[in-house]
Amino acid sequence: MAARTITIKENILGANAEQAEINRKRLDGHHVRMINIMSSPGSGKTSLIMQTIHRFRNKYRIAVIEGDVASSIDADKITQQNIPAIQINTSGGCHLDARMVQTALDGLDLDRIDLIFLENVGNLVCTADFDLGAHKDVVILSVPEGDDKPHKYPVAFIEADAVLVNKIDVLPYFDFNSDTFPEIISGLNPSARLFSLSAKTGEGMERWFSWIEETLS
Repeated sequence: MAARTITIKENILGANAEQAEINRKRLDGHHVRMINIMSSPGSGKTSLIMQTIHRFRNKYRIAVIEGDVASSIDADKITQQNIPAIQINTSGGCHLDARMVQTALDGLDLDRIDLIFLENVGNLVCTADFDLGAHKDVVILSVPEGDDKPHKYPVAFIEADAVLVNKIDVLPYFDFNSDTFPEIISGLNPSARLFSLSAKTGEGMERWFSWIEETLS
């Protein structure tokens, strides 16, 4: 039974990887970069995206694909800023897959977009298993969650191109060791860029903005 389960998972991931590559080539053909952002619920994905939109909206043409179990709350926040947004509701699913993203891309005018933020479902367990066709994968960890999450959910951090520690404005009130955390990340993923910031106060955001510009260059 275990071998059969593994085979089924391999088939699912294999088909997903093929679709992800199709998505990536499609974006490349339109000169669009897509950044997949993963985190637990409440870590600040939407706030980070909103701040980044505010910083770059006059320089880059931005769109957002919002993934959630239900509702369109986050997508509504984006569209209120006159930014194109597509909502994907997974109806209970814990992650997005490449075919869902393909459908979302069908709803965007890719010739009028430079950058897509893909806000994945709030989950650190299975989101990292599914390539969506993004050019960069980002993981956000908020200070209140604790510094042990990379050990509990290593795959997301191992696969990430960038790791963001958000909500550093509340560091004095939580048991988060910011001195040793860089060692944890470098031990799992030496090539990952690490940013400590607060999407609320703006502290540390300039380094994140510079990384976005590097990604688009």
